[in-house]
Amino acid sequence: MDISATDAARRFSEILDAVEHRGESFVIVRKGRPVARMGPATKASGESIKEILHGYARDREWEKELREVRAVVAVEDRRWTA
Repeated sequence: MDISATDAARRFSEILDAVEHRGESFVIVRKGRPVARMGPATKASGESIKEILHGYARDREWEKELREVRAVVAVEDRRWTA
């Protein structure tokens, strides 16, 4: 269902309930163009992620490249201020 961005903002809680409880999906439209989709989140498990990863060949250079990047990147210690 298409809904304007203004209407989506005004009715956000109601729309969120429709997504969560009834599995509805919405296309957010701004100036006549679709800009976003709101719908139920897809569920995933660790097992499904492992299956996806096992479908790809192992990159034997990755560990070496990661070490090289870590050697040249400085970690900044920033304190959060409230």
